[in-house]
Amino acid sequence: MKEYFIDHNTEGQRLDRYLSEELEDRSRSYIQKLIKEEYVKVNQKPVKSNYRLSFEDRVEVTMPEAKEPDIEPEDIPLDILYEDEDLIMINKPKQMVVHPAPGHYSGTLVNALMYHCGNELSGINGCMRPGIVHRIDMDTTGSLVVCKNDMAHQSLSEQLKEHSIQRIYVAIVHGNIKEDSGTVNAAIGRHPTDRKKMSTHCKNGRNAVTHYKVLERFGEYTYIQCQLETGRTHQIRVHMASIGHPLVGDEVYGPKKCPFKGLQGQTLHAKTLGVIHPRTGEYLEVNAPLPEYFSELLDRLRNKCC
Repeated sequence: MKEYFIDHNTEGQRLDRYLSEELEDRSRSYIQKLIKEEYVKVNQKPVKSNYRLSFEDRVEVTMPEAKEPDIEPEDIPLDILYEDEDLIMINKPKQMVVHPAPGHYSGTLVNALMYHCGNELSGINGCMRPGIVHRIDMDTTGSLVVCKNDMAHQSLSEQLKEHSIQRIYVAIVHGNIKEDSGTVNAAIGRHPTDRKKMSTHCKNGRNAVTHYKVLERFGEYTYIQCQLETGRTHQIRVHMASIGHPLVGDEVYGPKKCPFKGLQGQTLHAKTLGVIHPRTGEYLEVNAPLPEYFSELLDRLRNKCC
């Protein structure tokens, strides 16, 4: 059972809208079905989807047990950056989905991990997401940590909650960023009209902070480094677009037509990932090398500027 307490920032919001922001991997229609079937209670009483939340309301959500499909191990090569008895850190390629979802049960990182690790994956997130504590978008490349047991999973989940995990990304954005560095501090939530998108222009968004630094300038484009203080869905993509510098190749938050032929998805790479090891208590950091497509695009921009 999941439990939420309503504060001044969320009071007055519809129950179904509030839960759709809290349960990001569930559709609003699914949440409305849960409410209708009384799996959701406010102050221990069933309510309707349009119930308006009050300060200090206690919201309880019981997820019904669903029959999850069998996820098959698949012999998919993994680029392993680090591995021991507790953790495995992967350099995820472009176009690979992290975990299975309805209609997409094969070819994912989880399928590959199940083949590589066998039964050595934490079970906290169920059979659809064994070992998965965080994820990156299908078209984002780079560092990802996976847990092999529940002890490691609980430790890493707590570090994520406390925002103590070191996450540094690199990206190429549209436009010439004038300042050498800066911070975007803007809450992020579901887009008010398009549920597939996130937005800084929404009611009751969740706190989100991104620090960025310019690495190189190419006139119409800028190569940057971004350090996450929080980890919201699409955070870097949404934040950079919000200040007028969307990521190159991002057709969701940037121009619909990519200026570089053959580029698939946004130019975003999770370069550095640092965690406190759950068993030793020591700091552990990996750095994922730039993928070929990213390096080639940088070379093209450098040559064009020379």
